[in-house]
Amino acid sequence: MEQKGTATLLELAAKSLLSNEPAAIHALEELPRDLFVPLFGAAFLGGHTKVLKELVRVWPFCCLHIRTSFREKSYYEILEAMIDGLQILPAQNPSARRPKLRILDLRQDLECETTCSEFQKRTPSCSESCIYSQHSILKMKEARQHNVQCLGIVHSESEPQSAWEPVELLVDISISGTLRKNQFLSFLQRKVEQSFGSLHLCCRGLQIDNMSSDRSILRLVDMGCTDYLEVKNADLSEVTTLVSEMIHLTSLSLFNIPTKSCKGRKFRNFLTGLERLDNLQDISLSFFYLKNQLQKLLRVLPPEVDIFYLSSCGLSNRDVTALSQSPQATHIMLLDLSNNEIFSEDYGPFQTLLENVSGTLQHLEQVEPAETCQSAGPVEGDAAGGTEGRHELDCFS
Repeated sequence: MEQKGTATLLELAAKSLLSNEPAAIHALEELPRDLFVPLFGAAFLGGHTKVLKELVRVWPFCCLHIRTSFREKSYYEILEAMIDGLQILPAQNPSARRPKLRILDLRQDLECETTCSEFQKRTPSCSESCIYSQHSILKMKEARQHNVQCLGIVHSESEPQSAWEPVELLVDISISGTLRKNQFLSFLQRKVEQSFGSLHLCCRGLQIDNMSSDRSILRLVDMGCTDYLEVKNADLSEVTTLVSEMIHLTSLSLFNIPTKSCKGRKFRNFLTGLERLDNLQDISLSFFYLKNQLQKLLRVLPPEVDIFYLSSCGLSNRDVTALSQSPQATHIMLLDLSNNEIFSEDYGPFQTLLENVSGTLQHLEQVEPAETCQSAGPVEGDAAGGTEGRHELDCFS
């Protein structure tokens, strides 16, 4: 009860402070650390862009995660204000205190706190920090340590280790061709280019709805950071080009890929790209022609893939048999085989599949005819629901 009362008092104090924005900005330099998180929450939801910019500038923790879903028209203005607050260039005043914020996370709906606990004051940590890119804080720190050990480079305590401390900007990027999204991406691109390498754009999720849209932002993205890719209405060769650079991908979603590109050399090249994705756990292929080709796909996927969305793929009984005999069968937790004519010949392969996946399967997307599921015995979990549990990317939309 005491904790709830304290939190309420902090929220009230934050809202009261925001009622006078100039006074709130002036007070930030002396603001107690405990007030920063509730003040940020109130400023974010209230759309106080000027306060948000200054909050980011003096943020006393190593990381800041927005977490909150926000759909108002001012959403992009809020994000731009926060990015403007990042100190990615040397301060003009040499006596100004060094910024502590090293990671700004603009992704939504995260299961983490606004800021991570600092377990060690000297080396603050963040659970969401980039671990793959050579431009990440972690890799650059390792490089500095290597220089100290191997080259004998030593800095005095009073001398800054570098003119510019690296900053990580964690984002999900959506390329759809809409005017406001294009404006935001152009703004983001300018900020990265103006940082002269100090701002690492760490794109965790990439969604492309229109391959003909301006994709110049991708030149500044390290694809090795991306763990979720969604592409719609694209030739398979274009998808393969992207996948070949995303070696740490955990989730892949493709929708409405032209049938003619799902065959022959393009399909073989696609499989070669998938074979390198050792971390893949979730694959969604909708309106992706796979008739009598599922076995080839399963052969290159990691055995641990446990989520399969295979809706409207033209699957046959031969494909169902291949899935039931695959290494992935004993790991599948979610399976969608809707809108495939897999019962046109025989129910046997599907019944065998259900028997083989029954040990792990928790969700089965509705498959016709429904009585087949009953004849095969009960399946644990929701066996006829919607797509609950499916990873949905919310990228600046």
